[in-house]
Amino acid sequence: MERVDAVVIGAGVVGLAVGRALAQRGMETVVLEAANAIGTATSSRNSEVIHAGLYYPTGSLKARLCVQGRERLYDYCATHGVAHRRCGKLVVATGEAQCAKLARIEAQAMANGVTDVRRIGGDAARAMEPELVADDALWSPSTGIVDSHGLMLALQGDLEAAGGALALLSPVLSARVGGAAHRLEVGGETAMALQARLVVNAAGLWAAAVAQRLEGLAPAHVPRAHFAKGNYYALAGRAPFSRLIYPVPEAAGLGVHLTLDLAGQARFGPDVQWLDVSAPEQIDYRVDPRRADAFYAEIRRYWPALPDGALQPAYSGVRPKLGGAGSAAADFVVQGPAAHGIGGLVNLFGIESPGLTSCLAIADEVARALAID
Repeated sequence: MERVDAVVIGAGVVGLAVGRALAQRGMETVVLEAANAIGTATSSRNSEVIHAGLYYPTGSLKARLCVQGRERLYDYCATHGVAHRRCGKLVVATGEAQCAKLARIEAQAMANGVTDVRRIGGDAARAMEPELVADDALWSPSTGIVDSHGLMLALQGDLEAAGGALALLSPVLSARVGGAAHRLEVGGETAMALQARLVVNAAGLWAAAVAQRLEGLAPAHVPRAHFAKGNYYALAGRAPFSRLIYPVPEAAGLGVHLTLDLAGQARFGPDVQWLDVSAPEQIDYRVDPRRADAFYAEIRRYWPALPDGALQPAYSGVRPKLGGAGSAAADFVVQGPAAHGIGGLVNLFGIESPGLTSCLAIADEVARALAID
């Protein structure tokens, strides 16, 4: 029986940030990862955007942790040599209905504490991006992009520098939670029994499945998992844009937007494709080239000059959702002892966008839930 202070389940960007935070608070911490590398799922299959916090309901965890996490993430990247760029983004509207939505987004952003956003109108947007077509636009200078893998490597480095450890190929097979310490059975190459005073379930797509294995946690505290796939297409050739371009949001997502990587290559997505699967292992990440037809129509609303045949299938990612198609967007769930009554246990459910932006703030929220902050 190995004994440690804390175990974090999942080595995505949030799990690594949580492990780092616990280790830096003096906890002997182990981060367990079932895969053979860090961040192989949601953390590496996204837009790599640092979000400003425009859209989320005021007072929600998503709104608060995004706004708190954004500036902390910029500072962290600057001090740790993580590649990033504060390029800004334009949220664009065409037509009366979309312009009305844009006004609501601006009000929501201001209520969330994002005080640097401003409506600039279609003419000013076209002056910034001449190939753009829009009747109105919202300018968000705090939005940016980041090298997500570089960020995760930096978080891992901090974890290990503080005395923590990462164990790959180490799935949690079962666990008994409650009492003075929790006991976990770990499989894979590091098969062993672990005893820990603190356990954080940061397993992302697998968070609900991991929670189901926690003997002592009532089933009522385990949500049903839903999975929404987002497909991305790369632009053949160089885009005539230097900023991120977002349409007004659609149901379950932020619309088919244009993002840039740090080399300036443009990609479009994600769309929203609800998956009829019961477990992450059943997910098919292949991108169907036929879905590009709908992308052309959406993109040409704000970039009519998009050439035919310019979109190539790139990659896809899957968001862990707490509700299915047609349901209202759910907030992050940081489920600690106050919710389930088990000391030293936190489950993280529904950690989708803006989880990357919020990772450092989520880690502090976990520490508070565990009463160690």
